[in-house]
Amino acid sequence: MLRFAVFALLLANVGYYLWSQGMLAEWGLAPAQEAESHRIEQQIKPEQVQITRPKNSKTGADAGTTNNPGSTQTTPTVASPAQAASYAASGANALASGPSAPSAGGECWVAGIFDERQAETLRSAAANMPAGSWVLEPTPQPGRWMIYMGRFADQEALEKKQAELRARKVNFDRANNPALEPGLSLGRFASEETAQRELANLATQGVRTARVVQERAETPGFTLRLPAVTDSMKPQLGNLRAALGGKTLKACG
Repeated sequence: MLRFAVFALLLANVGYYLWSQGMLAEWGLAPAQEAESHRIEQQIKPEQVQITRPKNSKTGADAGTTNNPGSTQTTPTVASPAQAASYAASGANALASGPSAPSAGGECWVAGIFDERQAETLRSAAANMPAGSWVLEPTPQPGRWMIYMGRFADQEALEKKQAELRARKVNFDRANNPALEPGLSLGRFASEETAQRELANLATQGVRTARVVQERAETPGFTLRLPAVTDSMKPQLGNLRAALGGKTLKACG
């Protein structure tokens, strides 16, 4: 039985080989062959098929892109080793250079803040300077509030209060205001609300006689700006410096 199965398998293999090689074609036994013309018949609109090659555009943004009706092909652009080294060197030089140096148009200088009287003096001193070489910019000075103790009757009363504040570890300094001397300041603030809150905190440390006063009302102010000081302009700044009232010109912020 086993011999018969081996013989049948061998016979089947020989028959398949003869069939696949077309040796049995004259008996009508051969594998089907698909003709080239039959494959062409199965194509959908073969006349619209076009074979194109990529075209490089003249602009960097379109380099490596070929546009055909209804389709877009993109060809990546690869830099050569020499180009890559050049790009890397350019980037390193850009990082090493840092911020650009001031332009040849001159340096920007600023001084202030000045009150209205000082601003009028500056206008007179700068009258002969070139037009557009200077400007007085409005810079209002905000009001300021103080937690104040005083005025004391004499120096002895002032020193006694200073000793009490030291014992309570409360910071203070002189009021430095003719209208409030002799007196002490326990802090200066940009708003009355902030000063009142701090006064409430000081009350928990035993401070009872201090009060909030407005040390300085909001006043108009001005900042002098010289936007482009050139070497040829510097000799003309003598009169202007004398009108600064002790303030100095410095580089713009």
